[in-house]
Amino acid sequence: MSTIYINTDGGARGNPGPAGIGVAFFDQNQELLYSYKEFIGKATNNQAEYRAIIKALNLIMKSQWFDKCRKNGEAKIICRLDSQLVVEQLCGNYKVKNGNLSEMVNEVKLLINKIQLPIEFIHIRREENKIADKLVNKAIDSHFR
Repeated sequence: MSTIYINTDGGARGNPGPAGIGVAFFDQNQELLYSYKEFIGKATNNQAEYRAIIKALNLIMKSQWFDKCRKNGEAKIICRLDSQLVVEQLCGNYKVKNGNLSEMVNEVKLLINKIQLPIEFIHIRREENKIADKLVNKAIDSHFR
């Protein structure tokens, strides 16, 4: 079975404040396949975290890996985030009380249904998410230049 690992991160300077997202795709050997960063304007940290996941799932559906795996039917996606709150919300262990975040959770669920591959969300320590974190900071920094 082919597995792709997606590390995502989102962050804001101030909460809310200028925000960015970072996405990094890795293969089974943990080799970096693709990275993406984007300044998303004013957002909270949690909104940025969700925007990063949404972007990652949209990007994966446009990838050659996805096309190949859909044909073979044997693949899974593991999303690694350093936000325990977001992981627990996406896994259904925590309630989502914020209306804006609830909409984002629903968008993630719609994307999961579209992808039709097993998707797992796991919490990782911040130091295990350095690449996505750097992408977030570069995205925010680029806005101020």
